Parts: sequence; structure tokens; C-alpha cells
Amino acid sequence: MRLNEPRIPAIHEDNWDEDQKQIFNGQEMRGAVQNIFRTMANHAKLAKRWLVFGNHILSKSTLSPREREIAILRIGWLCQSGYEWGQHVLIGKRAGLSEEEIENIKAGADAGWNEHEALIIRAADELHDDSFITDSTWQGLTKTYSTEQMMDLVFTCGQYTMVSMALNSFGVQLDPDLKGF
Repeated sequence: MRLNEPRIPAIHEDNWDEDQKQIFNGQEMRGAVQNIFRTMANHAKLAKRWLVFGNHILSKSTLSPREREIAILRIGWLCQSGYEWGQHVLIGKRAGLSEEEIENIKAGADAGWNEHEALIIRAADELHDDSFITDSTWQGLTKTYSTEQMMDLVFTCGQYTMVSMALNSFGVQLDPDLKGF
């Protein structure tokens, strides 16, 4: 974690007003409302709109859950977002990633991935470093990805870069059941 204390407090759901309750209804994960949502409750109007986009990326994307989580975890690692990493290690395991594969995400594209998964990691690296996927990475991915999948990959990396920036800058603290790096 970059900050030991939050810059923006996490508002416990017992203290939410009616708008916050309406927006965050059903946002429990693993039996509890997570600190990301408690923090976002400070700006309910922003959160309401962000949740629509985030829901597409996390639940309605054309990427397979496994491939989505490879991209998200790589971005979380590159952004050094301990909170993002902790949440998506759990989600990644549910999507079929092994402990070894999760550790290999830290090492990058040359850490024993198949060609397609290595290209996903390269795309995340390129987007993080240069906001652009190179022609060779693009061409490699489009051998198996549709136009929609390419768009979802770029927007997934962008969404989780933005979320990592927010989590890091706001000082969102790990939930009790999460481990950071």
C-alpha cells in the first residue's frame, strides 16, 4: 500500500444516505461492502456513473474472465496498486488462474505464458508505458481476437489504470480479507 491511512475516508454503509444506499445496493463482495465502494460513497454521483462502465468491464466484456484478469492484474501490478492487486488475485483465482500464474504476471510476458496470453500482458505493458498497442502486438492479438475483444482489452486496461490511480491516491485501505503484494 502506498499510503498507510486513507486520504478520503471510507464511509460505513450504516452512515449512508438514501442516495448512497440506492447506488451501492448489492455491491457486497464476499459478504461485506468493500472499502472501494465505501470510499466512492463520498461522491455518489460519480460512483453511479462509474459503476455502469465498471460493470461492463468486469461482467459483460467480450474477454474471457481468465484473459480479463490477466490484463487487470498486470495493470494493477504496473500501477503498484496493492488494493487492486489484492481484490483481483481473488477474482483471478475464481477465473482459473493458478498461484504460479498470478506470480508470473509480476514477471511479465516472458514468464512461461502461451503466445496469446503473453500478447495480453504485452498489450497491458504497452498501454501502461505508452498509451498505445504496437503493431506487432496488435497483429498478434487480432489473430484470435475480434474487434470487440480488442476494444474491450484496451478499455479494460484503461479502466483499471484509472481505478488504480484512484485507489492509490485516495489511500483506499485493504479490506480485512485481502492481501496486498
